[in-house]
Amino acid sequence: MVKEIERTGIPVVHVCTVTPISLTVGANRIVPAIAIPHPLGDPNLSEKEEKELRRRIVNKALDALTTEVSEQTVF
Repeated sequence: MVKEIERTGIPVVHVCTVTPISLTVGANRIVPAIAIPHPLGDPNLSEKEEKELRRRIVNKALDALTTEVSEQTVF
């Protein structure tokens, strides 16, 4: 799906917990997530720490979205 959306000219960021799978399916912009049951958070963190963690991941994804890439890139 990621590759098909990019073919239309819309950049896509794949936030994933298992980076090799993203590489296998051909995603161009890959942002690693935390863990399979909690991709964008960590229930072991305090509320403030988890919010900061989520903000870092989303900001990294936004940076990746605005970065021109010519090959698969893990951010």
